[in-house]
Amino acid sequence: MSLKKKIATAVATATVGLAATMGSVAAQAAPTYVTIGTGGQTGVYYVVGQSICRLVNRGAKDHNIKCTAPSTGGSVVNINAIREGKQDMGMAQSDWQFHAQKGTKHQSFIDQGPFENIRALFAVHNEPFTVVARADSGIETFDDLEGKRVNLVNPGSGTRGTMEVIMAEKGWTKDSFKLAAELKTAEQAQALCDNKIDAMLFMVGHPSGSIKEATTSCDSKVIPVTGAAIDKLIADNDYYSTATIPGGMYRGSDADVTTFGNAATMVTSADVDADTVYHVVKAVFDNFDRFKRLHPAFANLDPKKMINDGLSAPLHDGAVRYYKERGWM
Repeated sequence: MSLKKKIATAVATATVGLAATMGSVAAQAAPTYVTIGTGGQTGVYYVVGQSICRLVNRGAKDHNIKCTAPSTGGSVVNINAIREGKQDMGMAQSDWQFHAQKGTKHQSFIDQGPFENIRALFAVHNEPFTVVARADSGIETFDDLEGKRVNLVNPGSGTRGTMEVIMAEKGWTKDSFKLAAELKTAEQAQALCDNKIDAMLFMVGHPSGSIKEATTSCDSKVIPVTGAAIDKLIADNDYYSTATIPGGMYRGSDADVTTFGNAATMVTSADVDADTVYHVVKAVFDNFDRFKRLHPAFANLDPKKMINDGLSAPLHDGAVRYYKERGWM
């Protein structure tokens, strides 16, 4: 073979080899993107999602997963987005996890039927149903909301869904209120202090930035959520339980306030890749002390309770793999 042909062959071989190498590097470099649905930016769901993504992204060089956690409309919105493949994971109240799986209670769940592929990852903090009323509103008990200007919160949020469950139990409709507002949770503290509403609602972990904003910006107080209708909901549904908001946590509420609540949970779909789920769960629990420091509501979290309490949907296979590695299952 002539020198010219040898050089041409060498160049061609090198080019093919370089192209193959570059293709391999490109394939290895293509990241997996994960989207976690949260809630309003003043709520704990947003903090949970952002915290999880922060931990996932810290290990991106090892697992090549990139995580984002945008603000969303809350529990029902997140579950429906996961079902439609628009989100990979999301935060949801334990009651809406249950109803999504069964295809009950919320109209969107009823219309679509049971979400058989919904999967749980873990529970996080407890979420008391919280009512804050202006001090000059005349509201002292939950029943006093009738005839008042109340923010029922935006449709699709877990808070709105739970309020509708309570309203059905009490025989209330939107007409039971002087005003039935539908502001997002991030908007309601200012509306309360601008005297546009008399009371705001939020199913949220405490301490909550939104509740703190409402109670420090104007004279307001946390109202107990008790009575026969609430007792019946607790008795009939395992995912509800009595809850207490400690006195002194917020200005204007020196004594403990009794209410009810459930757990915040992280959910996904069986269609989401098991390795991806494994690495997201691993990022949280391998860095658990760091995770707990990211919000006061996480301070007393116990991993073994988080993988059992408040979960009605089956655990995702990727999560089970991690929990078995840790000896928790």
